[in-house]
Amino acid sequence: MKSICIYCGANEGNSPLYAESAELCGRILASRDLTLIYGGGNIGLMGRVADAALEANGKVIGVIPEALMNLELGHKGVTELIVVNSMHDRKQRMADLADGFIALPGGIGTLEELIEVFTWLQLNFHHKPVGLLNVGNYYAPLIALLKHMEDEGFLLPSQHEMLLVDDNIDQLLDRMKNFERPQADKWVSRRSEI
Repeated sequence: MKSICIYCGANEGNSPLYAESAELCGRILASRDLTLIYGGGNIGLMGRVADAALEANGKVIGVIPEALMNLELGHKGVTELIVVNSMHDRKQRMADLADGFIALPGGIGTLEELIEVFTWLQLNFHHKPVGLLNVGNYYAPLIALLKHMEDEGFLLPSQHEMLLVDDNIDQLLDRMKNFERPQADKWVSRRSEI
């Protein structure tokens, strides 16, 4: 792995633990010589993770839609800032640049990005590790929902296990480095053709 895409909030959230974890994440990526790929913003957890990586002499590539750049949310101090036309272009470019993905706490945009790359992994569209940094148990409801999906027959255990969950960034990165996508069918059951 040479690069990690971080999905995280454009806000900092209510707990100082979220900002602390974002900064730690940025420093650790830099210390491991992993390029940070992220949404290109200079605010919230996005700004925190990028600033921390830069301060630790890390390489940071931001990808931001022109509409958000024009609102002066783009981080002009990153190693490279790529301005794209749309959110779809942003997500695709980030996915293309990254060797793995980690979601930190965030809102619906973060959740949507995480679920999309997790879906792509499940569908065998890529074999890159997808991680969830469960800071302060922030993602406990999502983890419970995924278990509920499994229990109700909409998610295979082998698919569920593809999402690497940890509350320690070093441990999560180690697990991602050793990740091999298991062989898993997308469909929990198939109806036989009549």
